[in-house]
Amino acid sequence: MTHLLNADLHCHSVISDGTLTPEELAARAKANGVELWSLTDHDELAGQARALAAAHAQGMRYLSGVEISVTFIGQTVHIVGLGFDADNAALLQGLRDTRGGRRQRAMEMSEGLAKVGIHGAFEGALPYVGNPELISRTHFARFLVDSGVCKDTNEVFRKYLTEGKPGYVAHRWATLGDAVRWIVDAGGLAVVAHPARYRFTPNEEFALFTEFKGHGGRGVEVVTGSHSVAEYAIYAQTAKEFGLAASRGSDFHSPAESHTELGTLPLLKRTLTPVWELLASRIQ
Repeated sequence: MTHLLNADLHCHSVISDGTLTPEELAARAKANGVELWSLTDHDELAGQARALAAAHAQGMRYLSGVEISVTFIGQTVHIVGLGFDADNAALLQGLRDTRGGRRQRAMEMSEGLAKVGIHGAFEGALPYVGNPELISRTHFARFLVDSGVCKDTNEVFRKYLTEGKPGYVAHRWATLGDAVRWIVDAGGLAVVAHPARYRFTPNEEFALFTEFKGHGGRGVEVVTGSHSVAEYAIYAQTAKEFGLAASRGSDFHSPAESHTELGTLPLLKRTLTPVWELLASRIQ
C-alpha cells in the first residue's frame, strides 16, 4: 500500500521563494488528497514548526524538509533533506553559511540589469521577498513581470537571469559532501532533487550519483513537477542502478507560476522503494 500513498515531499513557502504561507500550502495539499507532506524551503528551516503544526491541523502526516543548494562540477544542484532533526545545530549553521552569499549576489544581479537599462531591480525585488536572507532570481523575476518588463517569469529567466545573460551571477554554494553530511548527521535522508533539470553529460551525471551515494545519499526524485513521463522512467532506472529510494514531490511554488499542483503527480511504481519506507520512524 505504501506505493499508493499520496506523498508530496517538495514544495516552497514565502519563507524561501514560494508565494503561499506554510498554512496555505498545507490546506492546498490536503484539498488535493496529500497524506504525507513536507515543506522544503531553500536553505532555511524557519517554516518547519509552522508546517508541522499546519499538517497536523489538516490531518496529514509530516516529514521535516529542506532543499539545499550545492555546487557540483560548476553547476548548481539541489539536494532535498527529509526526516531530519530540525533543531540540529550543525545543519542550522551550515544552512546559515549557505544563505550568507545571497544578498551580495542579488546586488550584483541588480548591477548587471542596470547596465541594460533596468534600474532599481534590487530594491524592486525586496517587496517580493518573505525572508531577506533568501532573496533569489525568482524574486527578481516577479518584479520584472509586475513592472511590465516581461510577460511572465519564463521570459525573464530566458532573457535576463540564465548563464550568459545580463542579470545572471553564479553563486558558490555548499559542496555535495557538505549538504549530504548535514542531512545525514541530523538523522535525515538526502535526495537528489529533479535530476533531469541539470545539464550534465552522461559521465557527469554518473559522477554526481556515484559521489552522492559515496557521501551517504540514499534517494532520488523520480516523479517531480519538472520531469516528463519519459524522465520518470529514466530516473526510476537510475534509482535501481544506484540502489536509491525514490521520492515524489511537485516542487510547487505558486498557484500562478507552478504547472504542477500539490498532490497531483502520478504515484510511484511498485518496483521502486519509496523514501518514506526508509523514514517510517521519522514521520510525525
